[in-house]
Amino acid sequence: MFDEIMEKFEGSPSQQAVIRLLLERGFSVNDEGRVVSGGIEIPNTGIAREIDVDRRVVDSTTDAILEDPELRRIFQNISQVPSLMDLAPVLDLTVLTIEVDDADEKGIVATITGLLADHDISIRQTISEDPEFTDDPRLYLVTDEELPGDLFTDLREITFVRKIELQ
Repeated sequence: MFDEIMEKFEGSPSQQAVIRLLLERGFSVNDEGRVVSGGIEIPNTGIAREIDVDRRVVDSTTDAILEDPELRRIFQNISQVPSLMDLAPVLDLTVLTIEVDDADEKGIVATITGLLADHDISIRQTISEDPEFTDDPRLYLVTDEELPGDLFTDLREITFVRKIELQ
C-alpha cells in the first residue's frame, strides 16, 4: 500500500516527503485540507520546516489527498498511537528492539512475545513497524521488568532475528 501511495506522488520528492511525515507521525487531513492530530491543527509552516520544503508543497499535497478518493479515505482515518518508548527512561521501563531478516515472515510477533511469556516477562506495549511504511522495520517491546540473560540467548537462537537492542 505504501508503494502505491508514493507512486501517486512519484514526480515530486517533496510531496513524497510530506506523505512520509504524515504516515510516520499518524497525522490526518481534515475536510479543509488542514493537517491535524485528532482535533489539533498542525500549521503547514511547521510541517514544511520539519522536512525542509516550502509550505506550498504541504498545501498542494493535502489538496491532492482530498482530490483522490482512496487517499482521502486513508488520510482522513489515520490516528496516532501513543508510545511508551520515549518515556521508558523516565518511567524506568525497558525497551527491547528486535530487527529481523525478513519482516514479511509470519509469526514474528507471536514467536517473540511467546518467548517473553515463557520467561514470565509481562509486556506493557508492543509496537511493530509496518514493512510497507519503513525500510528497516523493527519490533519494539516495552516492559517494566529487567530481562534475564538467558532470554537474550533464546532470542539469538531464533533464525529470523538479525539484531537485538536494549534501552
